[in-house]
Amino acid sequence: MSAVLPPAQGPGAGPQSGGSPETVTVAQAELHKSGSFWSDVLRRLRHNVTAWIGGAIVVLFIAVAVLAPLIAPYPETALPGAEYITPTHIPGPGELPQFPLGLDRFGGDVLSKLIWGAQASLMVGVVSTALGLLGGMLLGLIAGTFGGWADTVIMRIVDIILSVPNLLLAVSIAAILGQTPQAVMIAIGASQVPIFARLLRASMLQQRTSEYVLSAQTLGLGRGRITMSHVLPNAIGPVIVQATLTLATAVIDAAALSFLGLGGGGPDTAEWGRMLTYAQSELAIAPWLAFLPGICIAVTALGFTLFGEALREAMDPRTRAR
Repeated sequence: MSAVLPPAQGPGAGPQSGGSPETVTVAQAELHKSGSFWSDVLRRLRHNVTAWIGGAIVVLFIAVAVLAPLIAPYPETALPGAEYITPTHIPGPGELPQFPLGLDRFGGDVLSKLIWGAQASLMVGVVSTALGLLGGMLLGLIAGTFGGWADTVIMRIVDIILSVPNLLLAVSIAAILGQTPQAVMIAIGASQVPIFARLLRASMLQQRTSEYVLSAQTLGLGRGRITMSHVLPNAIGPVIVQATLTLATAVIDAAALSFLGLGGGGPDTAEWGRMLTYAQSELAIAPWLAFLPGICIAVTALGFTLFGEALREAMDPRTRAR
C-alpha cells in the first residue's frame, strides 16, 4: 500500500542527491515515522557522543556565566589579595586557602576573574553572533528571493568584504568605533555578516529548484509566500549550524580583540582576553595567569565546535540515509 510522504528536507534531498531511489525512500520513511525533520535531528543528537560532550561544555559555560553573581567568591572588580602581592612573588594556586587559583598582579582573585570572564565572553559571543546572523540573513534573503541586479550587487559587496581576513576586519571596525565592549560586539558581528549572507543565499537557490517549490508556483502562490512559507524554513538549517560554529569563533575573536587592547576596561576588568594581556609580563613568575584563561577560551571554543559539528551531521540528509 502506497503512502504520500513529505519531501525530505535540507540540502541534497531529492533525486539530485546522488543516492539510489531505494535509499531515498528508506530515509523518507524513517523521517515520516519520527514525526518531523527536527524530531529526527533531536533523536540523532541524543545518540551522538560528540553532541553530548560539546553540549555539556556549552551548558557548563552558560551556567557559570549566568550564575556568576552567585558563585563568584568576590565581586568582578574587587582586589581582595592586594596585601599578599610583592614585586617578586604572586601567590599561586593552592598557596592561600581563600584564593584556590591564586592571585593576579593587582591582587584580584583569579577564580572570580575567570567566572566573571565567562559572563563577558558569553555576552560578546551571543550578541555579536546575533548581529551577524540578523544582518547576514537579511542580505541573503533579499539576494536569494529577488535575484537579478539585487543579487549581483549584494554578492559583489559580500565578496569584497570576504577578501579581508575576518580578524583584521574586526580589528579595523573596533579601532574605528572605539575601545568599548559594544564596539567589539559590533565589529565581530559585522565581520560575520558576509558568511551568513552567502550561506543563506546559496541554500535558498538550492531549495528554489525543488519540486515542492515548482508545485507551489503551479498552484499560483506568490513569490513572497513561497519564500517565507516554503523556501526559507527549509534553507535555514545550514545557517543555524553555522551560527553554532560561529559562536566558537566569536569567543576567540573577542579574546583576541581584548588582548590587543580594543575591548576597553582596565587592570581589574574580568575578561579572558584582558587577563592574557596583563599576564604577559608575569610569565616568568606566574605562568598560571596565562594558562588558566587560555584553557577557558580553548575549552569553550571546543564545546561550541563539537556541538556544531554534531548538529551539522544530524541535519545532513546524506547521513540520515545510512
